[in-house]
Amino acid sequence: MKNTLLLLVAIFCTMQLSAQKMDFWLDAGLKVQTGFTALYNANATEGGEWDNTLATGTKYGVKLGLNFNYVGVSFDIMTGKTRGTFQDIGTTTGPDREISVNATDLYVLFRSARNKGYFELGPRYSFIGDIRDNDGTPNLNDLYESNNLGGVLGFGTYILGPEDGRFSGIFGLRFEYGFQDLTNDAGKVLETRQPVNYSGDSAPTNPIFAGVVFELNWGIGGVGQARCGERSKFIWF
Repeated sequence: MKNTLLLLVAIFCTMQLSAQKMDFWLDAGLKVQTGFTALYNANATEGGEWDNTLATGTKYGVKLGLNFNYVGVSFDIMTGKTRGTFQDIGTTTGPDREISVNATDLYVLFRSARNKGYFELGPRYSFIGDIRDNDGTPNLNDLYESNNLGGVLGFGTYILGPEDGRFSGIFGLRFEYGFQDLTNDAGKVLETRQPVNYSGDSAPTNPIFAGVVFELNWGIGGVGQARCGERSKFIWF
């Protein structure tokens, strides 16, 4: 009877190990996103002088993920450019105007991953860096805010892993929208209006991104049971 009981305990422990799940685990990764960008201003096109068109932009960054089974939180840092292009369609057609905004973005994204797919949602906070245009206008940063709050929505699929959490790769779509006006008070007056010298009332300028994102992740470790009956502890992958 004693041997039978020991055998049942051993079988149970084996089953527990094979089905073992981490309480939570950490991963770190590298990522890149590229796609269409714009500096959207609803009034810039009202006077029939400018057409707000799409440009392209790319950002690179790193991430740290905190994962609980099928859900988690991803902390991303990315840097790159958001461009806005405005086509001159007035009676005296001139060159197009392009604004290039360098920024470092911080993301805190809720992520749900099931059946090889994922969905993410959360805020983005941008620290605005150097701002330039194709005309070489000096001191453009004096006409823009130094930070911007936005939102992010993304979804896609795992193309590598993540069976054991040690390595994974994802490919997906990401959409970003800046909730706050990128221009400051000085950038709204008619003499120095941004992003173009449109007529009429001033309107907010919102940065937009829509494109693809690629990410490679490496597992760091997590909290779980290394052996049957042991207390949970941190386990390195």
